[in-house]
Amino acid sequence: MRKNLKLGLFGFGVVGQGLYHVLHETKGLKAEIKKICVKTKNKSRPIKENIFTFDKNDILSDPEIDVVVELIDDPTAAFEIVKASLKSGKAVVTANKRMLAENLEEIYNLQKKYGKPVLYEGSVCGSIPIIRNLEEYYDNDLIKSVEGIFNGSTNYILTKVIEERKSYSEALKQAQELGFAESDPSLDVKAFDPKFKLTILIAHAFGVFVKPENVINFGIDRISSVDLKYAKDHGLGIKLVARAFKSGDKIYGLVAPQFIEATHALSSVRNEFNAVTVEGAFAEKQLFVGKGAGGYPTGSAVLSDISALTYDYQYEYKKLHQENRAEFTNDATVEVVVSFSGADQMTIADFENFKGGFQGNGQQNLQGSVKLEKIREWSQREGINVILAEGAGLIPVISADKKLTVYA
Repeated sequence: MRKNLKLGLFGFGVVGQGLYHVLHETKGLKAEIKKICVKTKNKSRPIKENIFTFDKNDILSDPEIDVVVELIDDPTAAFEIVKASLKSGKAVVTANKRMLAENLEEIYNLQKKYGKPVLYEGSVCGSIPIIRNLEEYYDNDLIKSVEGIFNGSTNYILTKVIEERKSYSEALKQAQELGFAESDPSLDVKAFDPKFKLTILIAHAFGVFVKPENVINFGIDRISSVDLKYAKDHGLGIKLVARAFKSGDKIYGLVAPQFIEATHALSSVRNEFNAVTVEGAFAEKQLFVGKGAGGYPTGSAVLSDISALTYDYQYEYKKLHQENRAEFTNDATVEVVVSFSGADQMTIADFENFKGGFQGNGQQNLQGSVKLEKIREWSQREGINVILAEGAGLIPVISADKKLTVYA
């Protein structure tokens, strides 16, 4: 039977305001916001002032509030809110992907301890219901891979840079003005944001809790004119792609920009849209596309979680309880195109299999396969950019010696 829920909301930024608006425009959902806890006093807000509080206990200690909706930026404070809420007997809805990625195993155990659910559809890919699909539709499917465009901000920037020939700085500024990118965009453009999302999906797709620091990420902030010329000369686009796949009892994951062909499904995913491709042994390959940046797309996903709680829904983490448990590893290689300016920044010996290269505009460009840990090493050194080579698909192939190759 559907419940009437009273909500306590932490945070009233872009997503919080988006949730407030979609909640009040949705007919039939039996839920209302009783209190909103915010940090900044004397700030003009578009709704009545008596709904706001500056004391978290006005929500956490209110026995009438059934659900805490956490939508703040600070991952440490957000985790404390989640723990306190569960301890107080309240269900939680959150969209804080960093907080979840860094603490997901503990949050899983806290849910079991206190018997209250934590739902977080809004934390991954905005309006795309990917977590619910992994939990329900793919619950008994043997998933081979999950991959796609997990960050709307960088996809918007890359669309403007590749298709409209805008400069990186111009495209970034436009994304910030539209609210798709933060004033400090480093989590997006350095690919930490999609990495957090990928670690969350790995838990639901493969039943493995992995710490985000174990997943290698390389961003788009170093893309050079040489890289753009390479893309143009070869009729390619560039997308920031997050991917995880299973081979035997091992799970592999990586987030990095990739050259893709115009005929590829991800090529048509433009601007702030996200896309997720799931490949299973039985359902085969399916593509989900939806807006990934902005208050309303994420707000609608948060609203979906609130609606699910009126029916006592909770994640079952079904893959976690299945046999043939896997473990995460970076013991693989991938084919890349690397650009750099300093002659001493790398050598052919850095490659497992060197294909060739060229020079132009004061930069060098080398192509071949490298170990994933080499990409991590390059990400920590200035002046080196890495883009995965184009291929017929984004599903890596694992050979007998445990190496991963993206075929051109």
